[in-house]
Amino acid sequence: QVQLVESGGGLVQAGGSLRLSCAASGGTFSDYTMGWFRQTPGKERDVVARIRWSGGITTYADSVKGRFTISRDNAKNTVYLQMNNLKPEDTALYYCAAVRRRWVAVKSEYDYWGQGTQVTVSS
Repeated sequence: QVQLVESGGGLVQAGGSLRLSCAASGGTFSDYTMGWFRQTPGKERDVVARIRWSGGITTYADSVKGRFTISRDNAKNTVYLQMNNLKPEDTALYYCAAVRRRWVAVKSEYDYWGQGTQVTVSS
């Protein structure tokens, strides 16, 4: 059983930056593709960024390309999401999730989820 705990959310002005962290415990972190997702009330939870278990491959939603960077430190069992040039439309509850040894996986196939951390961007 893998536990995921997100941190780093908060309130920031448009154009500002935040770095989210997701600390994992209870499993072999380096076996898991990690994803960051976000959700606003009444909408679907959408993928923001993913990083392969080896750390060599990443993907991003078009809406965040060039502004967000996902990274991982397997020695610290932690995945990060650096968010720069934040916009009000980035306001959401951000979740990290893990899926074991798969790169192509839909949201429902992720095995573990954190509780989420709120990001609010004011205009």
